[in-house]
Amino acid sequence: MKHVIIGTGAAGISAARTIRKLTNSDEIVMISADNIINSRSMLHKYIGGERDASSLSFIPTDFFESNNIQWLIRSVTGLDTTQKLVLTDTDSISYDTLLIATGANSSTPPIGALQTAKNVYGLRHFTDAEAIKAAAASADKIVIIGAGLVGLDAAQALIELGKNQITIVEMGDRILPVNLDSQAAAAYRYLFEQHGCAFLLEERVTDTICSGELVTSIVLDGNKQLECDIVIVATGTRPAIGFLADSGIDFDRAVTVDSNLRTSNSSVFAAGDVTGLSGIWPNAVKQGEIAGMNMCGSNAVYSDSFSAKNTINFFGLITLSVGKINADDGDIVLTREDRRGYKKLILTGDTVSGVILQGDISQSGFWQYLVKNKISIGNKDPWKISYANFFAIDEDGEYFYKTG
Repeated sequence: MKHVIIGTGAAGISAARTIRKLTNSDEIVMISADNIINSRSMLHKYIGGERDASSLSFIPTDFFESNNIQWLIRSVTGLDTTQKLVLTDTDSISYDTLLIATGANSSTPPIGALQTAKNVYGLRHFTDAEAIKAAAASADKIVIIGAGLVGLDAAQALIELGKNQITIVEMGDRILPVNLDSQAAAAYRYLFEQHGCAFLLEERVTDTICSGELVTSIVLDGNKQLECDIVIVATGTRPAIGFLADSGIDFDRAVTVDSNLRTSNSSVFAAGDVTGLSGIWPNAVKQGEIAGMNMCGSNAVYSDSFSAKNTINFFGLITLSVGKINADDGDIVLTREDRRGYKKLILTGDTVSGVILQGDISQSGFWQYLVKNKISIGNKDPWKISYANFFAIDEDGEYFYKTG
């Protein structure tokens, strides 16, 4: 049996590990466009100089050799599902089962010359990080479009390079609008401003001004203009599915999969960001595991769509948000603030449906368990509950949930 995996991110590597655990004899081939294994969450550390290319990897250096996996550096151009072939820029690779784990690409809006200019960059792949680092060396005025995690990662990396003319444009009324409420976000805005960043909130990019193939100014509502040497676009991602045209694989904005992570073709599976399912790292790893099991003939089901927000850490301030960040009608909001940080609980009935912990994130795993599993806290004081209220220790010293 020959298993081919397109993509060497969290989902692809997890699938390869799983397949090799289940069988020593099956052939495994992995294909990627990047020539290094890297965690996309670490790319900004490469830009800022904290890590070099080799230290971006999240697998042992001998991973492919020790697991008897063939790794091919190729750009995938299409699939022939009738002949069971992966088509690349140099050859075609046959498969018995196939996993699509190509992740997602930066999504650049079709505004002005943002999609075509030579000095506009996304930040999703190692090649993006390389290009930004090289361009930043001679850049003074930098504009970042989008104040989410990727945009702020880029900003922090550029600050570490000594750049002090960084302007971040955000359509929302706060930075990190998907992850944090206004109060928690304000703490990070203050830190970035202390390091020289300027924020333009509730602003839209409407056009660009160019000189040749370079954007020299970003145009905002009201014809306001921002001069720039380079532009980083951090406005979202799009599943990397361009090569699936004419493949017969069903997709819309993402690859369509069933509960076994099987696509519309019974020999082809998909996992990770390319599926449009919850895109955080642990979920991608779990999806890869489930897909790998099923590529080996199992009937494993992926059912965990719960997504904890990423843990955020800028300038030493740590925050974790889980579940809701803003209350719905009828919810109860409880907040606490002291010298150790800021805490916010959202209660829906007698369950905790959202938590933000900033500064002190102790017991974060406990809160995540409550939110994920919709555990009723009854009439207990939310600020006084702890593991002891819901868990006991068995004879082997392991925690278990106390039902009833």
